[in-house]
Amino acid sequence: MGRVGVAVSVAAPPVRADALKIEVRKVLGNPAAKGRGLAVEARFNVATGFTILFGPSGAGKTTILDCVAGLQKPDSGRIRVNDETFFDSEKQVNVATRYRNIGYLFQTVALFPHMTVRQNIEYGLAQLDARERQARSGEIAGSFGIAGLLDRRPAKISGGERQRVALARALVTCPKALLLDEPMSALDRNTKSRILDDLRVWNEDHAVPILYVTHEREEVYALGDRVLVVEAGKIVAEGTPHEVLSRPQRESIAQLAGFENIFDCSVVAAHPDQGTMTCRIDRSEVTLEVPLTRVPTGRSIRVGIRAGDILLAWRQASRCGSCSRLTPATSCSNPQPFRCRPREVQRSRGVVTPLTAALCTRFILDTLTAPWQER
Repeated sequence: MGRVGVAVSVAAPPVRADALKIEVRKVLGNPAAKGRGLAVEARFNVATGFTILFGPSGAGKTTILDCVAGLQKPDSGRIRVNDETFFDSEKQVNVATRYRNIGYLFQTVALFPHMTVRQNIEYGLAQLDARERQARSGEIAGSFGIAGLLDRRPAKISGGERQRVALARALVTCPKALLLDEPMSALDRNTKSRILDDLRVWNEDHAVPILYVTHEREEVYALGDRVLVVEAGKIVAEGTPHEVLSRPQRESIAQLAGFENIFDCSVVAAHPDQGTMTCRIDRSEVTLEVPLTRVPTGRSIRVGIRAGDILLAWRQASRCGSCSRLTPATSCSNPQPFRCRPREVQRSRGVVTPLTAALCTRFILDTLTAPWQER
């Protein structure tokens, strides 16, 4: 049976929410066996508003949320909200899930099919009298645009409406923190955007720390004031979405950020007056203009380019204010590193045919990544 992210304890709406403080270590499986274990180690604070946990599947993001909610017990560490301790391995404190008052929304909404929308929302309010339950459910339903659906059952409403009901159910108890584990993954972009806008408006009045798990970079840019990148159980980068994803400092983060093309290059020349430098792709005559770094001329670097920022043409593009021309890819004997979409590249006998690529200046200045590591 699927888990239901509902806290059963009830609290009055807080005047302000204090940061959620997380320091946990949890070993999953057998780390000594290659590919069969994972040691999750995380230490960070979650302020009011959205904090994003971003990373590939299996990185340990959900494990961190489960530890905060009390669904998994960390091997060591501590978890606190303000002066309230949920878990402390040294003091042997481990508050039961039902007493933590943490809202948790999973990928599956897990609504009770035999209950109406109102009954689903009020599930965690059993300690209140009927009048108070009705007042709270009516208020939260109005905040998320589902006031007209209170007498319907989940099977009679849309997927986006069911997601709103699940979110209302998690928030109606006035949780101390809200955990969202890719809850919008099954929704279209417009529906997702409207729900998240309603959540932002609700949180302006309630100031709850929200920990949001995703592996979609569009959500990171749209939601997060702060993003933490989780890789193999560790937090490997943090900052604003622009700081972390637009100029990634690790190749793995660059791939998550959508830099599909990773090239081995060498620095040919530096142009300090322009803030750029010229690099040549190994085993080719193709040169790229990238942001200036402190790597000296002749050294090897790796450069990432998003496929959507490359324009291909059969004729040489003239230089203009919005484009910077790259030299034609006439001598690349190994097309594998390019990894371009099949319809964008014409190949003949395994060799990329002569093409001219034009790069938008915006991309050159803002999103072409700096070198991650020297080889």
